[in-house]
Amino acid sequence: MTETKLADRECTACTSDDEPLSGSALTELYDEIETDVWEIVDDHHLEGTYAFEDFRDALEFTYEVGELAEDEWHHPDLHLSWGEVVVEMWTHKIDGLHETDFIMAARMDRIYDEYETPEE
Repeated sequence: MTETKLADRECTACTSDDEPLSGSALTELYDEIETDVWEIVDDHHLEGTYAFEDFRDALEFTYEVGELAEDEWHHPDLHLSWGEVVVEMWTHKIDGLHETDFIMAARMDRIYDEYETPEE
């Protein structure tokens, strides 16, 4: 059986009995997302920064992420500015990170892959 890509895994709701991810479980999932976009902050939440050529692409990306969030009922904080979208995400029910947060990050990375990004 081949391993499913993180973005293709099913998002499953957690319960208040679930514990936030920590240790190797946290780092293993982190290694599966775009680490040049995402960082783990205080072992509590993910923060991702996406760069764009202009405001329009950043706005469109924000809209697509919003649609994804509605479909999965898992809503990140989105900060839109000219040429940039910053995403903060964690599972509020457990006040920390859950596998679903990483699945959502991988799906956002997949959406971002469709955009032309600024040259550094």
